[in-house]
Amino acid sequence: MYFTYIIRCKDNSLYTGYTTDIKRRIEEHKKGINSKYMRAKGFKNLEIYFKTSSKSNAMKLEIYIKKLSRKQKLDIIESPTNFLSNLKNGKEYFIE
Repeated sequence: MYFTYIIRCKDNSLYTGYTTDIKRRIEEHKKGINSKYMRAKGFKNLEIYFKTSSKSNAMKLEIYIKKLSRKQKLDIIESPTNFLSNLKNGKEYFIE
């Protein structure tokens, strides 16, 4: 199982990443381990995460989200159901 996630930083910026172990990775982000960006910006909270069955899909989803505007990322956080529906309709379906 793989996860793609969005974190809100202390400065309100949004960070997107992927991992195989969401609990471990969030703890690393909280401690500023293995992420220069998070070490500099500071962890505030995990906003949302999505499960995928493969590393490839998790990476594709991460790249897809990273290309979105801040507003679009906030829309994902506010309405994940719409986001998932749009992915399915656009045949950009990476989620289980």
